Amino acid sequence: MLKKKRALVTGSTSGIGLAIARALHAEGAEIVLNGLGDPDEIAALTNEMNATFNGANLLDPSAIAAMMEEIGPIDILVNNAGMQFVSPVEDFPTAKWDAIIALNLTAPFHTTRLAVPAMKQKGWGRIINTASAHSLTASPFKSAYNASKHGIAGFTKTIALELAQTGVTANCISPGYVWTPLIEGQIPDTMAARGLTREQVINDVLLAKQPTKKFVQPEEVGALAVFLCREEAGNVTGANWSIDGGWTAE
Repeated sequence: MLKKKRALVTGSTSGIGLAIARALHAEGAEIVLNGLGDPDEIAALTNEMNATFNGANLLDPSAIAAMMEEIGPIDILVNNAGMQFVSPVEDFPTAKWDAIIALNLTAPFHTTRLAVPAMKQKGWGRIINTASAHSLTASPFKSAYNASKHGIAGFTKTIALELAQTGVTANCISPGYVWTPLIEGQIPDTMAARGLTREQVINDVLLAKQPTKKFVQPEEVGALAVFLCREEAGNVTGANWSIDGGWTAE
């Protein structure tokens, strides 16, 4: 279905980004991976998907420009790389604010502006931005993350309108809590810090806002990304797709 399509997925060496990359690869897309991780593990992923890898630091606009020039024209751009930090606003480190905005919001601007010309020339393209339930609602102590994810939702809508008659679509995917090794690794520390059982941490802390009381699975996000790349989704643009167990329905 996606044969002869080239896809760049940022933050794709683990978690949601890796699931999206695998899902697109399974549909025939040629994958360019980007992210952090152990070199041997990254090499294994490139072998698994017959992919290429570019380790550009997305906090650096010049590195992004060099990456986009090196990999050449792409048909699918998935802006997935992101970071988080939790602190009251009066104590929020300014360097953390700058880094979160740079990675979560400014990097997608740079990759998008550099990918769009070739997409427009071909008359086909898919831009998918990994937002968050926090693009639609807010949580305390996450000022930079909330701001960046609200920002990426607005950016996506703007790009969708600009490209509406070009054959290029732009959409957000907004997951709630996704079951990843990062989330799983937080459970023992939270159990110890709060004196809770594993089940209490999962149901009363991590999934407190998800009515289904189920984690989103990375493969579910990957499947949604595949749908947005299908020809049948050619008229789906400017949308923010919630996949959050009902979190933002309340």
